[in-house]
Amino acid sequence: MSCCGKSRVEARPSNGMIPVPKPLYGSVIFEYTGRTGLTVIGPVTRTTYHFDGPGSRNSVDGRDSISLATLRTHECVRYGASAFFWRS
Repeated sequence: MSCCGKSRVEARPSNGMIPVPKPLYGSVIFEYTGRTGLTVIGPVTRTTYHFDGPGSRNSVDGRDSISLATLRTHECVRYGASAFFWRS
């Protein structure tokens, strides 16, 4: 008869570390509603997001999306596979 703990020990890498899966973050589509262009640097990923002018859209990393959603000049138009709207 096998022991349940034995399979767990065998599943560990040879260095003894237990792998931890990275969380998955989706992307969020934002539409710029301001009057001129705007460049924003994501606070988490440090990615530069450039919006050319009114109506321009950009895909934003989900980790940066919370910060961009607080700006009154942006509207979230799509998150992952489900569409919804944030109006400012």
